Amino acid sequence: MNSETDQPPADDDRRGYFRIDDVVKLAYHRIPAEELTERLERLEEGFSSNFTLMSSFSSISQQMALQLHRIESNSPDVAACIKALDQKINILGQAFLAQEEELADQPAQAVNISAGGIALNSAEEIEVGAIVEIKLLLLPSLTGILIYGEVIGCDKNEEPDSDDYPYQLRINFSHMRESDRDVLIRHILRRQGEWLRKRREENEENENQDE
Repeated sequence: MNSETDQPPADDDRRGYFRIDDVVKLAYHRIPAEELTERLERLEEGFSSNFTLMSSFSSISQQMALQLHRIESNSPDVAACIKALDQKINILGQAFLAQEEELADQPAQAVNISAGGIALNSAEEIEVGAIVEIKLLLLPSLTGILIYGEVIGCDKNEEPDSDDYPYQLRINFSHMRESDRDVLIRHILRRQGEWLRKRREENEENENQDE
């Protein structure tokens, strides 16, 4: 099997990832450890589900970005056509995602996430060491990423109004396509940039009010 999905990041690399508070849609469930190898092979071969189409499209678009910039400089009309085709493909990918029943009725929820793991509120208790399959839908791009992880913590939720989610789960991402990790990192950096920009604008607004 290609090693692209079968090696978790080293602890030093995991700690080096940016962590952000975000709002996503997700679904997860335990899987038997003996099924993991087969599932990873299917993920690597692209047979997992329609759910990962958008992340694959996003990765390809990123690879094309430099070439598209060059085309745009020399042939803007051709570049515009390529962008329109890319948009059509994205719409098609979103249509496939709309058929994902497991996430259709899931509300968006607050999480703390990095490219190495996720912390979230949970309605159920899951034992430490359990292997889980996570379908993670990034917003607002509607990009789906399929991830396998290991539960490293499950604690009572001390937050107010936590009756519906009495537990807090901490999950390390142990297996993910490298292309999907790149998509997730770009999403996190974009979210962080939005947060910094909003904070700067609020500070400037406060300074103007103080003058």
